[in-house]
Amino acid sequence: MKINWGTGIVIAIIAFISFIMFFVVKMTTSHDANHDLVTEEYYKAELGYQKEIDAETNARAASSQIRLKKSPEGLLVIFPDGFNDTNINGIVSLYRPSNKNLDFNLPISLSNSQLLIPDNQLLEGRWDIKIFWEYAGKEFLHKESITL
Repeated sequence: MKINWGTGIVIAIIAFISFIMFFVVKMTTSHDANHDLVTEEYYKAELGYQKEIDAETNARAASSQIRLKKSPEGLLVIFPDGFNDTNINGIVSLYRPSNKNLDFNLPISLSNSQLLIPDNQLLEGRWDIKIFWEYAGKEFLHKESITL
């Protein structure tokens, strides 16, 4: 039996559609492709974004900035001078882009304007750090990505 050009076009279209459908089904059912969002409640987090922008602006306007320093004991977060340690409240969020199970939060409790994040909690690799603190009714936010 000889296949004419019309039959060949129909066979080619059917083969192409089958090829695309195979990959669509494979990618949606595969557990190898991780489809996690950055945050579980993405849209709720979006509503508070203006608050983050204002807090970042406040942090940039401060006379000095937060510094991160690697020490043998861990990661040292050094707060700017001029803040009373006992009046600073907040949280340090560490986000690991490669594995959400390694993410954790620490409350801010300072000694000598410094906070130590222990080395045993930090694996080597990239970390995104958000330091959100409040001082004298004003909110501040410092974001930084580091590679240990």
